[in-house]
Amino acid sequence: MRSLPHGTARQRPIVYRGRVKIALMDSGIGLLAATAAVRRLRPDADLVLSLDPDGMPWGPRTPADLTRRALTVAEAAAVHRPDALIVGCNTATVHALTALRDRHEPDLPVVGTVPAIKPAAAGGGPLAIWATPATTGSPYQRDLIKRFAADVTVTEVPCWGLAEAVERADDTAIDEAVAAAAALTPDDVTTVVLGCTHYELVADRIRAAVPSPGPQPLALHGSAGAVAAQALRRLGEQPAPDAPATGSLTVLLSGRPGPLPEAALTYPEGGLLQAAVPARTAQ
Repeated sequence: MRSLPHGTARQRPIVYRGRVKIALMDSGIGLLAATAAVRRLRPDADLVLSLDPDGMPWGPRTPADLTRRALTVAEAAAVHRPDALIVGCNTATVHALTALRDRHEPDLPVVGTVPAIKPAAAGGGPLAIWATPATTGSPYQRDLIKRFAADVTVTEVPCWGLAEAVERADDTAIDEAVAAAAALTPDDVTTVVLGCTHYELVADRIRAAVPSPGPQPLALHGSAGAVAAQALRRLGEQPAPDAPATGSLTVLLSGRPGPLPEAALTYPEGGLLQAAVPARTAQ
């Protein structure tokens, strides 16, 4: 048994079973970017992906309904006794993070996903925040802008249909949605915050569609790397990118064991996970 460093959010010691197991949850494949980030930081970590194809998309649901779905998906992951749970969805973090932490902490640390507005604003501006229409202009996003980007010119860009197109791996629809969002992005923008986890899967297309106004390439800020690192910090673990790639992968589809969705395999992040060793039976 070992305790976490002083000052971390989790105070009670945890008992390790000889390896690290991290669960991630979302309605669909938006969690892929964070999952791949965890895999790169800790190739030896066992991963549990809990998706909700029966209930997706979560975005149009009421906050209460979304929270119920999120709690159910988290319970399915918790059966596999992970050491930490990442909420790989901005919308679920907004509406369900408090309920998830009330249900599972302190025994299971729960890490939410927040748009990377703070680090993006620290680099100067002007910046644009690409987000779902429901998030764009929301009190939640406006509060983040007020807290972390008050001194930077910020444009909120609604990305109609982009998350849904990424979920289907529909190349034509992705290109159309990216082009539409790019047309709403001011020409002087130097930085784009990817305010939906799905968008990180098509970051290269977004960068290609938004010309940089200066000699430096457009800066994109996603949340995947920071979320993965935070999960390890909550566990008192260090990154070990050179560790043997022995981590297993378990996929749950609305609570049922299954394969990675076919659409996931069209993205490099999905291919990285597909190379994982077979899933182990939960102890």
